[in-house]
Amino acid sequence: MIHALFRFGRIIGAGLPSVFLMVVLLTPVEGFSEELTIAAASDLNFAFKQLVADFEKATGTHVKLSLGSSGNFYSQIENGAPFDLYFSADIRYPQKLIEGGHAIPGSLYKYAVGRIVLWVPSRSPVPVEKGLEALTDSSVRKVSIANPKHAPYGRAALSTLNHFKLYEAVKDKLVLGENISQAAQFVESGACDVGIIALSLAMAPTMKAKGKYWEVPADAHPSIEQGAVILTRSTNQEAARAFLQFLKGLEGQEVMRRYGFVLPQ
Repeated sequence: MIHALFRFGRIIGAGLPSVFLMVVLLTPVEGFSEELTIAAASDLNFAFKQLVADFEKATGTHVKLSLGSSGNFYSQIENGAPFDLYFSADIRYPQKLIEGGHAIPGSLYKYAVGRIVLWVPSRSPVPVEKGLEALTDSSVRKVSIANPKHAPYGRAALSTLNHFKLYEAVKDKLVLGENISQAAQFVESGACDVGIIALSLAMAPTMKAKGKYWEVPADAHPSIEQGAVILTRSTNQEAARAFLQFLKGLEGQEVMRRYGFVLPQ
Protein backbone atom coordinates (compact mmCIF):
# COMPACT_ATOMS: atom_id res chain seq x y z
CA MET A 1 0.00 0.00 0.00
CA ILE A 2 2.77 2.43 0.96
CA HIS A 3 4.75 1.59 -2.20
CA ALA A 4 1.63 2.22 -4.28
CA LEU A 5 1.23 5.66 -2.73
CA PHE A 6 4.82 6.56 -3.52
CA ARG A 7 4.32 5.48 -7.16
CA PHE A 8 1.21 7.64 -7.22
CA GLY A 9 3.25 10.54 -5.85
CA ARG A 10 5.88 10.20 -8.58
CA ILE A 11 3.22 10.17 -11.30
CA ILE A 12 1.48 13.34 -10.18
CA GLY A 13 4.36 14.98 -8.34
CA ALA A 14 5.27 17.34 -11.17
CA GLY A 15 1.94 19.08 -11.02
CA LEU A 16 1.26 19.24 -7.28
CA PRO A 17 2.80 21.24 -4.42
CA SER A 18 5.06 19.23 -2.07
CA VAL A 19 2.84 20.02 0.93
CA PHE A 20 -0.14 18.40 -0.79
CA LEU A 21 1.97 15.35 -1.60
CA MET A 22 2.91 15.01 2.08
CA VAL A 23 -0.77 15.08 3.05
CA VAL A 24 -1.56 12.36 0.49
CA LEU A 25 1.30 10.15 1.64
CA LEU A 26 0.67 10.52 5.36
CA THR A 27 -3.13 10.27 5.37
CA PRO A 28 -4.13 6.83 6.78
CA VAL A 29 -5.96 4.56 4.34
CA GLU A 30 -9.37 3.63 5.75
CA GLY A 31 -9.63 0.00 6.81
CA PHE A 32 -5.85 -0.58 6.75
CA SER A 33 -4.22 -1.61 10.02
CA GLU A 34 -0.78 -3.06 10.64
CA GLU A 35 -1.48 -4.15 14.24
CA LEU A 36 -3.62 -7.06 15.44
CA THR A 37 -4.93 -6.70 19.00
CA ILE A 38 -5.66 -9.87 20.95
CA ALA A 39 -7.25 -10.27 24.39
CA ALA A 40 -6.34 -13.70 25.74
CA ALA A 41 -6.94 -15.68 28.93
CA SER A 42 -3.82 -15.77 31.08
CA ASP A 43 -3.48 -19.57 30.87
CA LEU A 44 -2.30 -18.86 27.30
CA ASN A 45 0.62 -16.76 28.58
CA PHE A 46 3.55 -18.92 27.49
CA ALA A 47 1.90 -20.71 24.57
CA PHE A 48 0.67 -17.50 22.94
CA LYS A 49 3.91 -15.58 23.40
CA GLN A 50 5.56 -18.22 21.27
CA LEU A 51 2.63 -18.46 18.87
CA VAL A 52 2.53 -14.68 18.39
CA ALA A 53 6.28 -14.55 17.70
CA ASP A 54 5.92 -17.30 15.09
CA PHE A 55 2.92 -15.58 13.48
CA GLU A 56 4.68 -12.20 13.32
CA LYS A 57 7.71 -13.82 11.70
CA ALA A 58 5.57 -15.67 9.16
CA THR A 59 3.26 -12.77 8.21
CA GLY A 60 4.94 -9.50 9.17
CA THR A 61 1.81 -8.51 11.09
CA HIS A 62 2.50 -6.94 14.49
CA VAL A 63 0.43 -8.38 17.34
CA LYS A 64 -0.42 -6.57 20.56
CA LEU A 65 -1.20 -9.32 23.10
CA SER A 66 -3.10 -8.54 26.31
CA LEU A 67 -3.38 -11.28 28.96
CA GLY A 68 -5.87 -11.39 31.83
CA SER A 69 -8.96 -13.08 33.20
CA SER A 70 -11.61 -14.17 30.72
CA GLY A 71 -14.42 -12.57 32.72
CA ASN A 72 -12.72 -9.19 32.96
CA PHE A 73 -12.04 -9.14 29.22
CA TYR A 74 -15.66 -10.11 28.57
CA SER A 75 -16.86 -7.08 30.55
CA GLN A 76 -14.39 -4.77 28.82
CA ILE A 77 -15.46 -5.95 25.37
CA GLU A 78 -19.13 -5.47 26.24
CA ASN A 79 -18.21 -1.89 27.15
CA GLY A 80 -16.43 -1.24 23.86
CA ALA A 81 -12.82 -2.32 24.38
CA PRO A 82 -11.15 -2.18 20.92
CA PHE A 83 -9.79 -5.71 20.47
CA ASP A 84 -9.74 -7.69 17.22
CA LEU A 85 -9.70 -11.20 18.72
CA TYR A 86 -10.80 -12.62 22.05
CA PHE A 87 -9.50 -15.93 23.39
CA SER A 88 -11.47 -17.02 26.44
CA ALA A 89 -10.81 -19.90 28.85
CA ASP A 90 -14.60 -20.34 29.00
CA ILE A 91 -16.32 -20.76 25.64
CA ARG A 92 -19.55 -19.37 27.07
CA TYR A 93 -18.14 -15.83 27.14
CA PRO A 94 -17.55 -15.59 23.36
CA GLN A 95 -20.91 -17.28 22.78
CA LYS A 96 -22.57 -14.51 24.80
CA LEU A 97 -20.67 -11.86 22.85
CA ILE A 98 -22.10 -13.26 19.61
CA GLU A 99 -25.59 -13.24 21.11
CA GLY A 100 -25.11 -9.62 22.19
CA GLY A 101 -23.85 -8.47 18.79
CA HIS A 102 -20.28 -7.86 20.00
CA ALA A 103 -18.72 -10.71 18.00
CA ILE A 104 -19.06 -11.94 14.45
CA PRO A 105 -21.46 -14.89 14.00
CA GLY A 106 -19.70 -17.90 12.53
CA SER A 107 -16.26 -16.89 13.83
CA LEU A 108 -16.47 -18.91 17.07
CA TYR A 109 -13.70 -21.49 17.34
CA LYS A 110 -13.25 -24.00 20.17
CA TYR A 111 -9.48 -23.95 20.25
CA ALA A 112 -8.65 -26.13 23.27
CA VAL A 113 -9.73 -27.85 26.46
CA GLY A 114 -7.73 -26.83 29.53
CA ARG A 115 -6.45 -28.94 32.42
CA ILE A 116 -5.55 -28.05 36.00
CA VAL A 117 -2.80 -29.26 38.31
CA LEU A 118 -1.62 -28.99 41.88
CA TRP A 119 1.71 -27.15 41.72
CA VAL A 120 4.44 -26.59 44.33
CA PRO A 121 8.05 -25.32 44.18
CA SER A 122 10.73 -28.00 43.79
CA ARG A 123 11.96 -27.78 47.40
CA SER A 124 8.49 -27.68 48.93
CA PRO A 125 7.74 -30.15 51.76
CA VAL A 126 4.13 -30.43 50.53
CA PRO A 127 3.55 -34.07 49.45
CA VAL A 128 2.08 -33.13 46.07
CA GLU A 129 2.24 -36.77 44.92
CA LYS A 130 -0.69 -37.47 47.28
CA GLY A 131 -2.95 -35.32 45.12
CA LEU A 132 -5.60 -33.07 46.60
CA GLU A 133 -5.18 -34.70 50.04
CA ALA A 134 -1.87 -32.82 50.20
CA LEU A 135 -3.84 -29.64 50.83
CA THR A 136 -4.70 -30.86 54.33
CA ASP A 137 -1.00 -31.35 55.22
CA SER A 138 0.25 -29.33 58.18
CA SER A 139 2.83 -27.61 55.96
CA VAL A 140 0.07 -25.99 53.89
CA ARG A 141 -1.12 -22.65 55.23
CA LYS A 142 -2.13 -20.88 52.01
CA VAL A 143 -3.56 -22.31 48.78
CA SER A 144 -3.63 -20.16 45.66
CA ILE A 145 -6.40 -20.33 43.06
CA ALA A 146 -7.73 -17.90 40.46
CA ASN A 147 -10.75 -15.82 41.46
CA PRO A 148 -13.76 -17.97 40.50
CA LYS A 149 -15.94 -14.88 39.96
CA HIS A 150 -14.30 -14.15 36.62
CA ALA A 151 -11.67 -16.86 36.02
CA PRO A 152 -12.80 -20.25 34.62
CA TYR A 153 -9.77 -21.98 36.13
CA GLY A 154 -10.80 -20.69 39.54
CA ARG A 155 -14.25 -22.21 39.08
CA ALA A 156 -12.62 -25.49 38.06
CA ALA A 157 -10.48 -25.39 41.21
CA LEU A 158 -13.55 -24.95 43.44
CA SER A 159 -15.36 -27.76 41.63
CA THR A 160 -12.35 -29.99 42.21
CA LEU A 161 -12.26 -29.22 45.95
CA ASN A 162 -15.97 -30.03 46.17
CA HIS A 163 -15.48 -33.21 44.13
CA PHE A 164 -12.91 -34.48 46.62
CA LYS A 165 -15.00 -33.17 49.57
CA LEU A 166 -12.14 -30.93 50.70
CA TYR A 167 -13.65 -27.47 50.36
CA GLU A 168 -14.61 -27.08 54.02
CA ALA A 169 -11.15 -28.19 55.15
CA VAL A 170 -9.37 -25.84 52.74
CA LYS A 171 -11.62 -22.79 52.34
CA ASP A 172 -9.87 -20.70 55.03
CA LYS A 173 -6.51 -21.28 53.32
CA LEU A 174 -7.62 -20.02 49.91
CA VAL A 175 -5.90 -16.96 48.39
CA LEU A 176 -7.48 -15.61 45.19
CA GLY A 177 -5.40 -14.40 42.28
CA GLU A 178 -6.86 -11.93 39.80
CA ASN A 179 -6.24 -14.55 37.11
CA ILE A 180 -4.56 -17.94 36.81
CA SER A 181 -1.13 -16.42 36.07
CA GLN A 182 -1.26 -14.40 39.28
CA ALA A 183 -2.35 -17.50 41.18
CA ALA A 184 0.77 -19.25 39.88
CA GLN A 185 2.95 -16.26 40.79
CA PHE A 186 1.72 -16.39 44.39
CA VAL A 187 3.15 -19.89 44.74
CA GLU A 188 6.30 -19.21 42.74
CA SER A 189 7.10 -16.19 44.93
CA GLY A 190 6.51 -18.09 48.19
CA ALA A 191 3.43 -16.08 49.17
CA CYS A 192 1.41 -19.33 49.02
CA ASP A 193 2.49 -22.90 49.72
CA VAL A 194 0.63 -24.60 46.88
CA GLY A 195 -1.58 -23.61 43.96
CA ILE A 196 -4.25 -25.12 41.75
CA ILE A 197 -3.15 -23.72 38.39
CA ALA A 198 -3.37 -24.37 34.65
CA LEU A 199 -1.33 -27.24 33.26
CA SER A 200 -0.24 -24.91 30.45
CA LEU A 201 1.59 -22.75 33.01
CA ALA A 202 3.10 -25.69 34.90
CA MET A 203 4.52 -27.04 31.61
CA ALA A 204 6.20 -23.76 30.64
CA PRO A 205 10.01 -24.11 30.77
CA THR A 206 10.48 -21.51 33.53
CA MET A 207 7.78 -23.03 35.75
CA LYS A 208 8.76 -26.62 34.98
CA ALA A 209 12.32 -25.95 36.12
CA LYS A 210 11.16 -24.43 39.40
CA GLY A 211 8.43 -26.82 40.53
CA LYS A 212 6.56 -30.09 40.37
CA TYR A 213 2.91 -30.87 39.87
CA TRP A 214 0.12 -33.43 40.14
CA GLU A 215 -2.45 -33.45 37.37
CA VAL A 216 -6.07 -33.24 38.51
CA PRO A 217 -8.29 -35.92 36.89
CA ALA A 218 -10.41 -34.48 34.08
CA ASP A 219 -13.62 -35.85 35.63
CA ALA A 220 -13.08 -33.94 38.89
CA HIS A 221 -14.48 -30.73 37.40
CA PRO A 222 -16.55 -29.54 34.43
CA SER A 223 -14.63 -29.51 31.16
CA ILE A 224 -12.70 -26.26 30.61
CA GLU A 225 -13.77 -25.65 27.01
CA GLN A 226 -11.98 -22.63 25.60
CA GLY A 227 -13.21 -20.53 22.70
CA ALA A 228 -12.10 -17.69 20.45
CA VAL A 229 -14.11 -15.18 18.45
CA ILE A 230 -13.52 -12.23 16.11
CA LEU A 231 -15.06 -9.04 17.51
CA THR A 232 -17.39 -6.79 15.55
CA ARG A 233 -15.35 -3.72 16.53
CA SER A 234 -12.27 -5.25 14.92
CA THR A 235 -10.49 -2.95 12.46
CA ASN A 236 -8.29 -5.79 11.21
CA GLN A 237 -10.59 -8.73 10.56
CA GLU A 238 -8.44 -10.11 7.75
CA ALA A 239 -5.45 -10.44 10.10
CA ALA A 240 -7.72 -11.87 12.81
CA ARG A 241 -8.88 -14.62 10.45
CA ALA A 242 -5.26 -15.24 9.45
CA PHE A 243 -4.24 -15.68 13.09
CA LEU A 244 -7.04 -18.20 13.68
CA GLN A 245 -5.93 -20.13 10.61
CA PHE A 246 -2.34 -20.07 11.86
CA LEU A 247 -3.50 -21.46 15.21
CA LYS A 248 -5.42 -24.25 13.44
CA GLY A 249 -2.38 -25.17 11.34
CA LEU A 250 0.28 -27.75 12.17
CA GLU A 251 2.66 -25.23 13.73
CA GLY A 252 -0.01 -23.65 15.91
CA GLN A 253 -1.43 -26.98 17.02
CA GLU A 254 2.04 -28.24 17.96
CA VAL A 255 2.61 -25.20 20.19
CA MET A 256 -0.72 -25.72 21.96
CA ARG A 257 -0.05 -29.45 22.42
CA ARG A 258 3.39 -28.72 23.86
CA TYR A 259 1.78 -26.68 26.64
CA GLY A 260 -0.64 -29.39 27.67
CA PHE A 261 -3.82 -28.27 25.95
CA VAL A 262 -6.24 -30.93 24.72
CA LEU A 263 -6.95 -30.03 21.12
CA PRO A 264 -10.40 -30.08 19.46
CA GLN A 265 -11.14 -32.94 17.11
